[in-house]
Amino acid sequence: MQSSPARTALLVFTALILVWTALLTLPVSSRSGSMTPLSDALFTAVSAICVTGLSTVDMGTHWSQFGDLVILAGFQIGGIGVLTLASLLGLTVTRRLGLRQRLLAATDSNPLRTGREASESQAVGLGEVASLLRAVALSLIVIEVGLTALLTPRLIAEGYGFWQALTDGFYLAASAFTNTGFVPLETGLEPFINDPYTLTILAGGVFLGAIGFPVIFALYKFVVGRGWRTHKRLGLHAKLTLATTLILVIVGWIAIAGLEWNNHGTLGTQGPGQSLMNAGYTSVMTRSGGLGILDTSELQGSTLLVMDVLMFIGGGSASTAGGIKVTTLAVLFLAAYAEARGFQDMQAFGRRIPIDVLRVSISILIWGISIVVTASVILLQITGESLDVVLFEVISAFGTCGLTTGLSAELPDAGKYVLAATMWAGRVGTVTLAAAVASTSRSRMFRLPEERPIVG
Repeated sequence: MQSSPARTALLVFTALILVWTALLTLPVSSRSGSMTPLSDALFTAVSAICVTGLSTVDMGTHWSQFGDLVILAGFQIGGIGVLTLASLLGLTVTRRLGLRQRLLAATDSNPLRTGREASESQAVGLGEVASLLRAVALSLIVIEVGLTALLTPRLIAEGYGFWQALTDGFYLAASAFTNTGFVPLETGLEPFINDPYTLTILAGGVFLGAIGFPVIFALYKFVVGRGWRTHKRLGLHAKLTLATTLILVIVGWIAIAGLEWNNHGTLGTQGPGQSLMNAGYTSVMTRSGGLGILDTSELQGSTLLVMDVLMFIGGGSASTAGGIKVTTLAVLFLAAYAEARGFQDMQAFGRRIPIDVLRVSISILIWGISIVVTASVILLQITGESLDVVLFEVISAFGTCGLTTGLSAELPDAGKYVLAATMWAGRVGTVTLAAAVASTSRSRMFRLPEERPIVG
């Protein structure tokens, strides 16, 4: 891997996981006062740092207050790290100077541009890294504080004391925005299954975290600058992310509602309004949120497959969501559309997309499929479970989603390590691979003779 920032991302995330594993194995981290087994501590550390949300223990009862704080700090650092490193790795490739120009590079153009412009410009400076980190941290704090202010009164109304409601409210807010999916409540989200207020806030937090910092920044500049009254416009990246995300949410909403409408284990016993609300909420959670309210073990096989696809796609680039990313899917569809129409260039929203971006998208897709297939084969051999159950758990791990069929808690130690490696590869793999592939374009003084193989 030729990209130093990519290598740095791998080392930083791995080092954080090791430190958090050591902290979570301490007796003080568990409510019983005994040491947590290494496999469970490592799994939880990877899940927290990689903002996944899968767990092999009961998150509401196993961990002590210290353990909860360690986990909260883990996915907060992981969330900031994901946002910052993903932005920096993409923006480093563009070699633009200045924070404003770098952020615009991620919103008004593609963050993975390569070629002569990249080779002739300079690398990211330490001051710019600090500025970007401050901007990311500020947006994260502002959004999480706002979500906490909305959730705390609801928890107080549920019977929690003020300080408990405040701390649990902040935990849930951070878990939603970072798309982690951990729930500190002993009863989980069960008391709020029929509560539109709480579900809407959690879904909103997940949505904001899943669209990514570049898009949040672009929307902020657009609104503050009153873009609809001036000539300011949202960039291609923001438009593709928002359009594709909304399409996937709506398609998932319709599919989940239709497939589960008569399933008495999920939506079949609820009224029409409640069923539609819970189906829409579940569709948003497949972006990488993981704060599920439906019993996954009762879902139809067809519904599990639909959710597999949505989790594999994930959220936006430079976001806390996992998966291959919605812009990757958009570019692949645009390429197929251009080929079907006989166009030489991929086009969207009045802009031409460079062919280099298609190269990165294909690499990410192949990387994702390879990880999912490999992990699924190994876990099928280890557990003997059915394909739909194993595939759902593996894709949830790869997409750092956190929705589960309950398989994670039942895995032997070998299976836990495989799933932990899948979370790690899914979290840092697509980001670093994208940066590495985009930054390795080299110009040659010659071109080989062209010959077309037969495909399709």
